[in-house]
Amino acid sequence: MIHLDFRSTQPIYEQIITQYKYLMLQGFLKKGDSIPSVRKLAMQLEITPGTVAKAYREMEQQGLIETVRGKGAFIAGVPDNAPNEGVILKVKEELRAQCMELVYQGFSKEDIVRLVEEIYDALQGGKQDD
Repeated sequence: MIHLDFRSTQPIYEQIITQYKYLMLQGFLKKGDSIPSVRKLAMQLEITPGTVAKAYREMEQQGLIETVRGKGAFIAGVPDNAPNEGVILKVKEELRAQCMELVYQGFSKEDIVRLVEEIYDALQGGKQDD
């Protein structure tokens, strides 16, 4: 279910987090679903358990998963809490760099907005906001 790109500049633990978020948004993982243990996922992905543990710690801090001692880790659902300002700032900086590249490639503001809307719609599985 989780696929890593070892050539990516994005750290492995962040790739794991990103993919779990995507699977939740797409409805493949729902609240209460169990996820593989640190050791099992590390073996499946052929990476060190420490990398998976780091991803799981971060996901737990973000409220994405819950760990129950002796039972494992479970999807907590998409958090309803207030946005994490640190995460928003980081994403804003990443968006700034990506938008700059799109402008450099000749995209207009409307083109960029349309692209963001397409990405958002794809993440929502085609669901429309009410």
